[in-house]
Amino acid sequence: MNPQGRQCAGTVFMVRPAAFGFNAQTAASNPLQLAASADAAAAHAANNEFAALAQALQSEGVRTVIGADTPVPTKPDAIFPNNWVSFHADGTIVLYPMLAANRRLERRSELVEQVCESCGFRPSRRLDLTAHELEGRFLEGTGSLVLDHVARVAYACRSPRTDGELVQQWAKAMQFEAVVFDAADANGQPYYHTNVMMWIGSRSAMVCTESIAARDRERVLAALRATEREVLEIDRAAVQAFAGNMLEIATWDEALGDSSVLVMSATARAALPGAVINRLRRCVDVILPVYVPTIERVGGGSVRCMLAEVPDVAA
Repeated sequence: MNPQGRQCAGTVFMVRPAAFGFNAQTAASNPLQLAASADAAAAHAANNEFAALAQALQSEGVRTVIGADTPVPTKPDAIFPNNWVSFHADGTIVLYPMLAANRRLERRSELVEQVCESCGFRPSRRLDLTAHELEGRFLEGTGSLVLDHVARVAYACRSPRTDGELVQQWAKAMQFEAVVFDAADANGQPYYHTNVMMWIGSRSAMVCTESIAARDRERVLAALRATEREVLEIDRAAVQAFAGNMLEIATWDEALGDSSVLVMSATARAALPGAVINRLRRCVDVILPVYVPTIERVGGGSVRCMLAEVPDVAA
């Protein structure tokens, strides 16, 4: 399931948080974080939301590998593993340079080994980009990169956490074409991660067109439309509700056979009009909204940020 060139993985890697909270080191580049709501009760709520997401995915037949965060040293964003590691169908494992010093602590070799052992992922090479942290250059995994695995295109909007030159370097090493652009919120602040304002599935893609700089807009849309996917356009208000932060996952259903699940937050689901939901229903088998408001409010990320895909390694 999911050989090289297939868009959606059938396994996801999650990290159960031990010290979830507001991360002051990332707040300057992520205005979606709200410090006022971060406390012990929020940490407890986030753990419950994490468990509910894992259970919801498993109930839809999605294979999950769940690692455990360690309480010391404190890692408030450990719940978002897709920023520090990615797994690829050719057997490549990529480790990424992170802007915040306390997020670099999330990279733990034992978690990578757990993923490989749990789902039989056979690594063929390791691409370690972390030395770029010493140069002040960052690329935060599939937060920074939204990947079209079929067309081999990597989309990335420049930000303090997404260095355009590193995107090009990653694309060359992974044999992707890089589409680098600028995109900003209503206040003119660059979106900290590309996966906040766009996602790509097997038959559909969603993008906040109005946020993309005018000089880049047609180039990005042309690349998306060239794949013949259903391209759904959202506005900045929907991005604020995390509608750009979704993930399609491959699964198997006894009645349907190969199937697809589009996971999103309940916040995102409520932000989308019925016409958009109907278009999505034509492209996926299951739409799975999950309630994660504490994680969104305090952590400034949603369900896609919590999931690192693990594809089967192509034979």
